[in-house]
Amino acid sequence: MIKFWFNVGVLLLAICVQAQDSSRLTLEQAYDLARQHYPVIKQKDLVRQTATLTIENLSKGFLPQLTISGQATYQSDVTSVPVSIPGIKIDAPEKDQYKIQAEISQLLYDGGNTAAQKNVQHANALVEDQKAEVELYKVKDRINQLYLGVLLVDEQLKQVELVKKDIQLGIKRMEAQVKNGTAFRSSQLTLEAELMKNDQRIIELNANRKGLVDVLSLFLNRSLPANIQLEQPVMPAPLVKETVVRPELKLYNYQNELYKVQNHLISARNRPRTSLFVQGGYGRPGLNMLKNEFDFFYIGGVRLNWNLGSLYTTRRERELLQVNQRVVDVQKEMFLLTTNTQLKQQEAELEKLSRLIESDQQIIAIRAQVKDAANAQLSNGVITANDFLKEVNAEDQARQSLIAHQLQLIQARINYRTLSGNQ
Repeated sequence: MIKFWFNVGVLLLAICVQAQDSSRLTLEQAYDLARQHYPVIKQKDLVRQTATLTIENLSKGFLPQLTISGQATYQSDVTSVPVSIPGIKIDAPEKDQYKIQAEISQLLYDGGNTAAQKNVQHANALVEDQKAEVELYKVKDRINQLYLGVLLVDEQLKQVELVKKDIQLGIKRMEAQVKNGTAFRSSQLTLEAELMKNDQRIIELNANRKGLVDVLSLFLNRSLPANIQLEQPVMPAPLVKETVVRPELKLYNYQNELYKVQNHLISARNRPRTSLFVQGGYGRPGLNMLKNEFDFFYIGGVRLNWNLGSLYTTRRERELLQVNQRVVDVQKEMFLLTTNTQLKQQEAELEKLSRLIESDQQIIAIRAQVKDAANAQLSNGVITANDFLKEVNAEDQARQSLIAHQLQLIQARINYRTLSGNQ
């Protein structure tokens, strides 16, 4: 009985933990879910299946091959022996001839063509698989925008709530002054109207948040609750310069490897092929052309095939592969140049945002002092409600700037890591 209640307790605890986890989401979890459910991930499986099936078919090239053929012909003339020998009659073959035969051949040596084709399939599968990886990596940028967009809205909602508290405090003081006859009712109404504007702002922000969460749900293929809490990514404060390890670089390397194995395939196609074969059949005439009747026959031996026609195009094919390799090298250089340029821009952006945040904090400290002074002045009837709102909004703008710059700094750090391929 004790064991039963213990198991029930463990189950309930697991359910509670799962429910709690389902209401929170980290950026890494968003990456993982987006990768699992993005349609391109299915392409990776199809690429592997295609390569496996193709390689299996190529392997069957060394299995014995059976060919069955038949023919019935009529010819205008036949071979005859125009010599008359006493006592010997040599009949000419019939002009209608029939033959059905089967041939079994066993490939002995194909010049390495099958092995080269397998290598091409392996290399091509790596290229196609890496192309999918490149597409999957691009999804990270979209996830970053949505995720940080929700975080920005959350911070803006917090700030709006702070502004509401300031306005509500002002309304309470104006109510007291109106009752005492030291302030006009219009001043109180001004503050109440501003409070309603803040309520409208909350409605707009919640609608924006819902839209961002809904789009994020589509990317993750998971229904996210409206109150989902996104954890703010923890990024190292000092900039850590990292080498570029983007999936595009691996793609360029795989493309170059593909051209190398295609070059080996060209060499393999120019080599001779040898095989054993056995033919057996039934027809008229058989192998004895002078025997004018249906008969069984067979023949076996070794066959050599060497297609020399491909030698005409070999040099051009190799030159074409070299051109393609140079194109890939140029693309790689351009990609690295562009990426390093973007990283330099992000470094400058990080430095700028760090300085702006320091300035924002100083401005907020000053604005907070001015607002507190205005609050006291409002209580004493020295300034009007509009003057008080002006200082409240000024502090609000300063805090909004700080919020924006802080999230932009996080985004710049994430972008830096994403651009370098380390995110």
